[in-house]
Amino acid sequence: MDYITLSNGVKMPQLGYGVFQVTQEECERCVLDALKVGYRAIDTAQSYYNEEQVGAAIEKAGVDRKDIFLTTKVWIEHYGYEKAKASVLDSMEKLRTDYLDLCLLHQPYSDYYGAWRALEELYEEGKIRAIGVSNFYPDRLVDICSFSRIKPMVNQVEVHPFYQQEEAKKWMDKYSVQIEAWAPFGEGRGNMFQNPVLNEIGKKYGKSAAQVILRWHLQRGVVVIPKSTHIERMQENLNVFDFALSAEDMARIAALDTKMSAFFSHYDPAKVEWFANMVEERKKNHDCTKEKKDW
Repeated sequence: MDYITLSNGVKMPQLGYGVFQVTQEECERCVLDALKVGYRAIDTAQSYYNEEQVGAAIEKAGVDRKDIFLTTKVWIEHYGYEKAKASVLDSMEKLRTDYLDLCLLHQPYSDYYGAWRALEELYEEGKIRAIGVSNFYPDRLVDICSFSRIKPMVNQVEVHPFYQQEEAKKWMDKYSVQIEAWAPFGEGRGNMFQNPVLNEIGKKYGKSAAQVILRWHLQRGVVVIPKSTHIERMQENLNVFDFALSAEDMARIAALDTKMSAFFSHYDPAKVEWFANMVEERKKNHDCTKEKKDW
């Protein structure tokens, strides 16, 4: 396993396992499988609703907690200083741990400055080893780097061969913020796994298109957290440290960049409205569920 050293000196595995869209029913088994085959970084979030299952798996896995790099993220409805701090402590309880290796603010909306102050305090108290953000575009990233006491150590954003985030990476590098890729395969959109360039390069090394993509990320200095519910795929994704792409191969993959998100733009005001409406809907659903339980 290769490691990245964050700006505060904390070492982070460059390849981890992400549980976005892993159901509660499957999550515990999947995390156990991931730890069994050798993953030592696990990435979850409050909004994934599977922190409890992740915590149960880590407790059962028999792997020393200090050898696991555990990440979660604060969701928008918990932004603001007091709510964010309480939500992180709640996440730690669900994850059955007394510290987090990394905690991120999940989206660049609402009172993220209040939430950031909470992460700064928890970091200084030793409850979080590293703090960062997710989906912060260069303008928001430079903003929080410039006007906060502690700069983010990580920014987790959409990165894959069709959306390579060259400009965003330049700004992250300038402020010593580690780039981390969610959807490192772009969820296969645009027929990524069938792409002739990626498959041709794969044949050259005896590797799959997915392994070529992961190797490309690693050589760019990107942290990756691919997700799979199949142990064979988990093993395949981990088997990328025995080869290196040539400069020519890297250039061919660089040429695949469309400079367009495969999902959505955080700059889109309609998307901001969508996030706001989703938060309100989640609050209503949570209140309804709570009322039923109280009744």
